[in-house]
Amino acid sequence: MRSPACVPSGALFASGHGGHTYTDSCAAVRQIAARCTRGGPISAEPRINDRIRVPEVRLVGPSGEQVGIVPLAKALELAQEYDLDLVEVAANARPPVCKLMDYGKYKYESAMKAREARKNQAHTVIKEMKLRPKIDPHDYDTKKGHVVRFLKQGDKVKITIMFRGREQSRPELGFRLLQRLADDVADLGFVESNPKQDGRNMIMVLGPHKKKTEAMAEAREAQAARKAGRQQESASAGDSAEEPAEA
Repeated sequence: MRSPACVPSGALFASGHGGHTYTDSCAAVRQIAARCTRGGPISAEPRINDRIRVPEVRLVGPSGEQVGIVPLAKALELAQEYDLDLVEVAANARPPVCKLMDYGKYKYESAMKAREARKNQAHTVIKEMKLRPKIDPHDYDTKKGHVVRFLKQGDKVKITIMFRGREQSRPELGFRLLQRLADDVADLGFVESNPKQDGRNMIMVLGPHKKKTEAMAEAREAQAARKAGRQQESASAGDSAEEPAEA
């Protein structure tokens, strides 16, 4: 029996006043009842063993060999014989395709592969650096250092030149500054989007020569090398401390 909480108070007794009719009320009640009796989300897990409800299946053996179309009872019998699970791998096929496998081991390996894929997944990030047309040389070197670091990490960099007051009448200052920066980091990146005016700002986008995955791999190798160097230094220091002092 459906819970009365699913039906709002007065829904069954709506009158024709205020533009509502009895037909509208009945339709509303039917919609509410459908929501209340609707099942939960469909599971993404495949059907296994006795949850498979078909008369016959196309069976695949443990090593991927094609056994052929067999009755479901025979497939379950083979699964018990091999001490494996019967797993439905293609439910929409006619008949469905099932495979003999260790389902627990399969789920564990699939989870580990997905975790490793997420770990190695590269997301290109667009960093942003803002400069003024008449930037101080020291500040320029600092900003350029950040751009170099971003490009080495495999990230894109959006360079924004901010004009103020009378500087807006001298857009060539910003253009020359962007060209200078692009030339200074040409060995690490390229101009992906040429300088263009955007209101009071001028924008240019630099793209890295290296892909994000390559930059991540190099960073991991460098970290491993530093760790190995520290361990070697610690071992050398320990050996020196153990040497007896000369008389």
